[in-house]
Amino acid sequence: MSYKFLLFDLDHTLLDFDTAEDIALTHFLEEQGVTEIQTYKDYYIPMNKGLWRELEQGKITKPELVNTRFSRLFAHFGIEKDGAELALLYQQHITQQGQTYAGASELLDNLTAADYEIYGATNGITAIQTGRMAHSDIAPYFNHIFISEQMGTQKPEALFYEKIAEQIPDFDLSQTLMIGDSLTADIAGANNAGLDSIWYNPKQLENKSLVRPTYTAYSYVDIIRLLVP
Repeated sequence: MSYKFLLFDLDHTLLDFDTAEDIALTHFLEEQGVTEIQTYKDYYIPMNKGLWRELEQGKITKPELVNTRFSRLFAHFGIEKDGAELALLYQQHITQQGQTYAGASELLDNLTAADYEIYGATNGITAIQTGRMAHSDIAPYFNHIFISEQMGTQKPEALFYEKIAEQIPDFDLSQTLMIGDSLTADIAGANNAGLDSIWYNPKQLENKSLVRPTYTAYSYVDIIRLLVP
């Protein structure tokens, strides 16, 4: 393989979003005086995932997602609240959560030693992703983190990758590899941009879509075996 530039998705690939979200939601809901915390989480988590899917599909905007998800949550339980205000309060908690998966730093250490240039490519909210990376142990491995909110576009749009290409010195499409867990965002985006990709699939899910990764890895060890001689 002749890759030089590695574009890594963050959440569910390197950053443990589920743990981060669980802790942040607990603190946030306690702060809001909620007693049935698990009941609120059980409604919010799938609803939030649905909103992110709608964003990927271009059905809603990022401000709409950010400023309405918590007002929708409380409205479901008959409580009217300001969604934009709640978004800022939640942000204070989630930005402090930098949990990574076991082996993530070792993976990046191996790839750095093999002279790859490592970049983040995330569909995230700037303040949240910046804060979480600052609290993680993997930030030093990255040359730069490209965040969709800053880019004005998001995965799986080809424009997201075109804007990344403009900002990486001596960028070469043929030497670039996208690595991520999401078929609909990471791998579809790579397909749209003409990039090779690794579908990071630790749960060994079946691919029932038309999206086709170049490679599939079921563990960090698989990624190392693919990329490190």
